[in-house]
Amino acid sequence: MKIQKVRLHVIELNLLSPFSTSYGTIQNRELILIEVEDDNGEIGWGEVVAFSTPWYTEETIKTCFHMLDDFLIPSLLGQTIAHPQELQHLFKSLKRNHMAKAAVDCAVWDLFAKKQNKSLSAVLGGTREKVEAGVVIGLDKPLEMMKKIEKHLLQGYKRFKIKIKPGSDYELVKEIRYHFPNLPLMVDANSSYSLSNISQLQKLDEFNLLMIEQPLHSDDIVDHRLLQQQIQTSICLDESIVSYEDARKAIELESCQVINVKVGRVGGLTEAKRIHDLCRKYHIKLWVGGMLESGISRAHNVALASLPHFTIPGDISSSSRYWKKDIITPEVEVHDGFIHVPTEAGIGYNVDKTFLEKVRAYAKEYSE
Repeated sequence: MKIQKVRLHVIELNLLSPFSTSYGTIQNRELILIEVEDDNGEIGWGEVVAFSTPWYTEETIKTCFHMLDDFLIPSLLGQTIAHPQELQHLFKSLKRNHMAKAAVDCAVWDLFAKKQNKSLSAVLGGTREKVEAGVVIGLDKPLEMMKKIEKHLLQGYKRFKIKIKPGSDYELVKEIRYHFPNLPLMVDANSSYSLSNISQLQKLDEFNLLMIEQPLHSDDIVDHRLLQQQIQTSICLDESIVSYEDARKAIELESCQVINVKVGRVGGLTEAKRIHDLCRKYHIKLWVGGMLESGISRAHNVALASLPHFTIPGDISSSSRYWKKDIITPEVEVHDGFIHVPTEAGIGYNVDKTFLEKVRAYAKEYSE
């Protein structure tokens, strides 16, 4: 694959309803879509899933555009690449900036699969024809959150995640668990607690939760180990794991029993697959996380979740869960709690170019 052209599309999609976490509320979603084209005119698609402000990681849409524009794309243009794994070496001198790198990595994986005339799932080593879908419920009044749970239960979702923070935790979970005693339920703290809150977190043990996700600081591994020793609920690490090495250290320290893999956070599908293989070796539970993405990243997530050790339903909802209209056709759909894994070449979805033009704020093309 000789990379001859790259195109960037900065777009904005409006969420159907505001999404709240301990960090704040999101209404509009700014994203960057990337097209990578080879010398035969074949195209692979990727997506920058950073947010407009650095609340989740240090990256933003603007910093990612800068990295793509000034460093990553110039390094990529004109390169002949036999396999997407080669990008790890190509970008090695550029520190971190995982979400910018992930967009390129995913686009090249899509292109690579299309060149092989195979699905992205197949070239990654996926084994499932369909993957279980989980859903996230943002922070809201308990009654509103339970209405959403009821709605998504009827749609067949297999696992439910609710956001919590200090002051909106024990009583909230207690009320939800009372109304849904058998619900496959987990909580996500988005780093809003500290070790001074251990007794508060211990109280959540009574609710038979699947896990508590990222309770402590976003770059911490050591304190999570201390917390895991003092609570029965499994800790799942999210923001703390931005690389294979982070995952290895967390496993060796016994800082968690579950890891959430977000493709953008770890730098792409190549690193995500390495983390999958590591967790499989050490029997660490694993699932695919979501980032309020468009259908392009959602398609990459579906392919990743088809790998054999992703045994917990991921945050891969239907497109209609978030958007009035998605950027892809057909849209990602959940049927009886499952999402079909495409068998068509590449990600298995087409980009709606007409709709792309409507939501695009800026575009730039690069050629060799």
